[in-house]
Amino acid sequence: MTSSAFSLTRNPLGQLVLTKVGAGGMAHEGVTPVRAFALTAPDTSISLMSAEGKELQWIDSLDNLPENERHLIEEELTQREFMPIISRILSVSSFATPSTWQVDTDHGATALILKSEDDIRRLKSPGGLLIADGNGLHFMIRDRRDLDPHSQRILKRFL
Repeated sequence: MTSSAFSLTRNPLGQLVLTKVGAGGMAHEGVTPVRAFALTAPDTSISLMSAEGKELQWIDSLDNLPENERHLIEEELTQREFMPIISRILSVSSFATPSTWQVDTDHGATALILKSEDDIRRLKSPGGLLIADGNGLHFMIRDRRDLDPHSQRILKRFL
């Protein structure tokens, strides 16, 4: 769906409510924004999905939205797509997997569990990595070449 006018609000439970203009004003509660290209083009190609998983609205670019709608979508995406950025790898429990990594992130120091080397994925961006933690959380390294030498040596053992 594209080019339909809509409005977004929050209900008393904090859920997003999408109201289609020109479609009888039907309101859809519990709407979830989903990025088509979360890592490579985060501000474009966003789908607003119903609680049942049906696409209600396609958004080509957040820049084309009124400030209120853009703010609500960005706020919802921030809560939904929490992805700490690793700035330093302090230590690993073992160079065999599974292993526990002690890391510094943009949200502070934490530990992650690497179940397998396959949980480290290379991104299209030069030097970018996505690391899936054993608990389902994803961590990102924007460019491994920007890490300190100690972190790079540890990481190299797993790549």
